[in-house]
Amino acid sequence: MIVDYIRMLGAEGIEHPGGTLLAHLRRVEDLLDDWGARPELRTAGLCHAFYGTDGFATALLPLDRRCELAGRIGVDAERLVYFYASCDRKATYGSLVEGTFRDRFTGRSYVPSEQQRRDFAELTAANELDIARVGPEFRAKNRAALTALFTAFRPLLSDAAWQECERVLGDARASAE
Repeated sequence: MIVDYIRMLGAEGIEHPGGTLLAHLRRVEDLLDDWGARPELRTAGLCHAFYGTDGFATALLPLDRRCELAGRIGVDAERLVYFYASCDRKATYGSLVEGTFRDRFTGRSYVPSEQQRRDFAELTAANELDIARVGPEFRAKNRAALTALFTAFRPLLSDAAWQECERVLGDARASAE
């Protein structure tokens, strides 16, 4: 079971807003499940921090062990984990809807598929909204930036994800104006 593997790698002992990294990963997976995400995206939500992220440097595995994770969760889910972890947020967030993505590990910029962009936006929303739900200070400090981000991502987000944005952050349309 992947949760046992995540525990073995120490995620239960890593602090994260709302408790531990493992608790956060499970909440992200649950949120994606609530939104009706397909199994590979839900699994990627559970594993999204395996290689660290641009916003959370702690990694459970180094990149040279990608095959190990792929063997446990499947190649498609692992590719989503890598894609999410590889995002250079500063270079990508403003251009994701149009298609440009910058890989922070390789420095390469490219245009991912629409499905990859949708998956990335959905996983980003689940990740950030979980932190906002459990951290009132984070939510207050980052409400405007998150509202702007998810308003920009709106063409890529499911209706369920957008409704959660509005629920957690307030009326995103009104806040963005």
